Amino acid sequence: MAAPTPPSPAARPVWESWYQGVPTVPNQWAPYSSQGRSAWLRLALQARRPRRPDLSGGVHHLDGRFVTDVPGLHCAMGEALAGPGGYFGWGWDAFRDCLCGGFGLTAPFTLVWHDADIARQAPAAAVFASDGLLSYVEEIVQILEDAGVTVVLA
Repeated sequence: MAAPTPPSPAARPVWESWYQGVPTVPNQWAPYSSQGRSAWLRLALQARRPRRPDLSGGVHHLDGRFVTDVPGLHCAMGEALAGPGGYFGWGWDAFRDCLCGGFGLTAPFTLVWHDADIARQAPAAAVFASDGLLSYVEEIVQILEDAGVTVVLA
């Protein structure tokens, strides 16, 4: 059996944070670099709570103040839909999979995305969708709406 690979220098502080337990405070992922945020998402996936029946309905709030890159968008989305340290995908395909159920929440529900303009102005906004017409943020909004989620950009 091979020894586990130690975390990268960017991931080490994230691992140390999670070693204390699953986060209970919002935005603990925010100070990390894109690499650290990616490590956060991997740990959030591994720490997913036991399966329970999916809920639907309600209003969920995404704190967009720190959505400055793609991993940050997914950290904020996981937190908005599954609580601090929550996971709800790490990219388009995983995000779509989560919307299909098995991750605690299914449509219909409402997502109020606070400070959405920050994500639109961030470098993540320059990443184009597979069709080349939408920004990453617009693509995520379209995926949500296609799944039956009401998105309010505030």
